[in-house]
Amino acid sequence: MSEKRGIAILGSTGSIGTQALEVIEAYSDRFDLRVITAHHNADLLIEQAKKFQPQSVVIVNEEKYAYVKEALKEEDVLVYAGEKSLSEVVAFDSVDIVLTALVGYAGLKPTIAAIEARKTIALANKETLVVAGEMIMKLAREKGVNIFPVDSEHSAIFQCLPGEYMNPIEKIYLTASGGPFRGWKADALANVKKEQALKHPNWEMGAKITIDSASLMNKGLEVIEAKWLFNLNPEQIDVIVHPQSIVHSLVQFEDGSMKAQMGLPDMKLPIQYALTYPERWPTGFPRFNFMDYPQLTFEKPDRETFRNLDLAYAAMDKGGTLACALNAANEVTVAAFLKDQISFLDIAKINEGTMEKCSFISHPDLGALVEIDAEARRVANELIVKA
Repeated sequence: MSEKRGIAILGSTGSIGTQALEVIEAYSDRFDLRVITAHHNADLLIEQAKKFQPQSVVIVNEEKYAYVKEALKEEDVLVYAGEKSLSEVVAFDSVDIVLTALVGYAGLKPTIAAIEARKTIALANKETLVVAGEMIMKLAREKGVNIFPVDSEHSAIFQCLPGEYMNPIEKIYLTASGGPFRGWKADALANVKKEQALKHPNWEMGAKITIDSASLMNKGLEVIEAKWLFNLNPEQIDVIVHPQSIVHSLVQFEDGSMKAQMGLPDMKLPIQYALTYPERWPTGFPRFNFMDYPQLTFEKPDRETFRNLDLAYAAMDKGGTLACALNAANEVTVAAFLKDQISFLDIAKINEGTMEKCSFISHPDLGALVEIDAEARRVANELIVKA
């Protein structure tokens, strides 16, 4: 048996993080959980720390540091606080793989720190590549770091590529469930409530990604992520709606042959594959049965109604800081929608307005990205007030 793999989970209390802990628990003889982190959810972080006994925990909300520290005073666990700590714990010698399961822009700096420390990255934070894809992939190449995708769609593409190193990709198809509003038009969407948008038909996810799925922004962000992960041009990336969520994505090669990765919608499989690559370890996950799905259907996304997908393509085409501005605006608008401050259709309108008003830098460094992120959030909030 090979030496245990030391794991750090950034965002252990979220949907991906909790499922990753299930994977690690199933293979406790092969994984060594070294670091877990949470932003606000101190109680679940404490519960996880007591159960899994990691080397260290980070509570990003510094106001909750004393509470977590007191709760874990009898445990052999180091407690840290603040955003800066996220970038410090990933560099610990005991960590081999960093699973970045943070939501949104917050994942960028810790991922950069992990790459700088030459840690393998299991990437569930798509916004890192959306905001800074060129910088991240260049840094990973310089440091000799592997980035293994955790998103089910990108994991599917990744799983189709072994043995195809010498065969260029002609095109990829990212599949989308269509979310809870598939087939709806703008007039029907005008008055939908957050409770409706949070009812995803196939996947159990956090609130932010669930709203993004309903608006097709999640697919737009995945398109940009795919460009950087697989070194593709925008015209090589297509999106197709597949309501059953069985075909997780497809790769088409230059001879016209296509490969698809299929399975029941369960995030634990792509999480485990990212942590165990290049091996596949046996699981007790439910198996797909063709007789339970006698028909698999596919259709075009409604890009006229769900404008966010086209906004993402536009940001990918132009490059520079435009995707950073789009991502920042979307984080603000989704939060506003969840607080009942704007309508569902306002999300895309304000995202587009922010892209139009924000400064643009064609070849940004990290400092420029930080500035554009802040500017876009300010612009988006101003547009929300006017909405």
